[in-house]
Amino acid sequence: MKIALAQINPTIGDLEGNRKKILRDARRAEERGADLVVFPELCVTGYPPEDLLENSFFRKATQRTVDRIAQHVPAGLGVIIGAPVPNPDAYGKPLHNAALLLEDGQVRDRVYKTLLPTYDIFDEHRHFEAADARSIVEWRGVRLGLHVCEDMWNVHHPAGYQNGHRYECDPVAELGAHDPDLFINISASPFSIGKHATRDDLVEHICRRHERPFLLCNQVGANTEIIYDGDSRIHAADGTQVECAASFEEDLLLWDTDAPTEACVTPRSEIGDLHDALVLGIRDYYEKTGIFDKALVGLSGGIDSAVTCALATEALGPERVVGVTMPSEISSEGSVTDSQQLAENLGIEFKEIPIKPAVDAFDEMLADAFAGTAPGVAEENIQSRARGVTLMALSNKFGHLLLSTGNKSEMAVGYVTLYGDTNGGVAVLSDVLKTRVYRLARHINERAGPPAIPQNTIDKPPSAELKEGQKDTDTLPPYDVLDAILERYIEKKKELGTIVAETGLDEALVRDVLRQVDQNEYKRRQAPPGLRVTEKAFGVGRRIPIVKKWDREVGEALAAEDPVSRP
Repeated sequence: MKIALAQINPTIGDLEGNRKKILRDARRAEERGADLVVFPELCVTGYPPEDLLENSFFRKATQRTVDRIAQHVPAGLGVIIGAPVPNPDAYGKPLHNAALLLEDGQVRDRVYKTLLPTYDIFDEHRHFEAADARSIVEWRGVRLGLHVCEDMWNVHHPAGYQNGHRYECDPVAELGAHDPDLFINISASPFSIGKHATRDDLVEHICRRHERPFLLCNQVGANTEIIYDGDSRIHAADGTQVECAASFEEDLLLWDTDAPTEACVTPRSEIGDLHDALVLGIRDYYEKTGIFDKALVGLSGGIDSAVTCALATEALGPERVVGVTMPSEISSEGSVTDSQQLAENLGIEFKEIPIKPAVDAFDEMLADAFAGTAPGVAEENIQSRARGVTLMALSNKFGHLLLSTGNKSEMAVGYVTLYGDTNGGVAVLSDVLKTRVYRLARHINERAGPPAIPQNTIDKPPSAELKEGQKDTDTLPPYDVLDAILERYIEKKKELGTIVAETGLDEALVRDVLRQVDQNEYKRRQAPPGLRVTEKAFGVGRRIPIVKKWDREVGEALAAEDPVSRP
């Protein structure tokens, strides 16, 4: 039997566009001799459809779309798609997250998802009812262990994969007990740094445990914050990967179950994957929203705006990117010249708009209200907000998508100005720690041939340039120190004592950084959606109350108490 995996890039809510993609690849698979073609999870609606599923017209239109796909798939071809379907029972949530087997104009069989993730970015219990049984799909004499995404992530593996979010049921093990000929998983599994290796290990373990081939078809593309890398694959019964789809682009794999196999090894680079993910995230945000003329980036001469601009240029092309430098009286010469050099290197449109008139006007307007006070952060931030107003004015006037340039390190500790550098439609680097931003800059230059980012931008000490001689290290620890703390606290969910023990840093310093993170949730909540590239990004997947009173020292003391001794 020949089986194809159709790794497509669906758009949430675009039922007609997604239908056309499905039928396009079904025809391509048939032309290549496939008997069965497999598509990703919820490919009919795009993932995640969120509260579109509460709209009765959307649900009905989705079912009509499934019917139309079934009616138009090539004759004699089996097609597996992912779609929400009504729950036939009178109890429970209204829908199931289903894998549907289509053939000859109708739905031949269906499998419902068992494990409904409700953590980080996922909230499937909101709409879906879980399957109450697991069963084999028999098709043309082949026993298919068909299941949906999360159902493969609760295997009995020494390392575990749920970071504490485990389930009582192991659907793959239950299917394995029914003697399938092969496993098929349809997924909408998001990208995060290192996810490729995790999938490798997990699927290899399943194959070796059950001695069956495993086919994984994953969505590719980006929907708002969430980026999907594809990374679809086929593993032989011994765990060897024998077919590999491209990452970060649509692809169609074909596997002949009777043909000899060879190992398929795809060279990977953490920083290369990060780069490709961000480029895809920018491109799909721009193209899938479909409401912007060009992308707009405020250029400071610093590393963050340079990397953001270079990524945007690769994603959209230089003709669709505009860079704007907005010097103030205290801006260094390099903030303008480095920005101009970057724009020339990238071939983008470039504007210089000094903000002195706006800053002077605000100083004059606020003179009476500020009388008798010493100049400080409020006056400094007027510069950032003047730049924010300028960029938003250009965005409004010309229909440009403003890209916010702040990195994760700054967002974490609140080293950003609300309604200034936080303005934008999407935050490109908000899940990228500062030390990774530098690695990205070097990677971009290595890929570009002639360097795109000026070396002076990479070499100069980072500065917000809101007062004379200012450097980030006046306020923050060195970024390698800060990021060592932030990665452990935010991404690895480690607490004070563990961070101090692992880093060897001063406890008071670590405690102060954690305090800054905790106190600046209100700023992050007002920031644009940010592209997610780690297992724990700011935004939809990290739900921390703004109004709270959490005393770390009291909490640590309570946690350390002997519960028996409490009254």
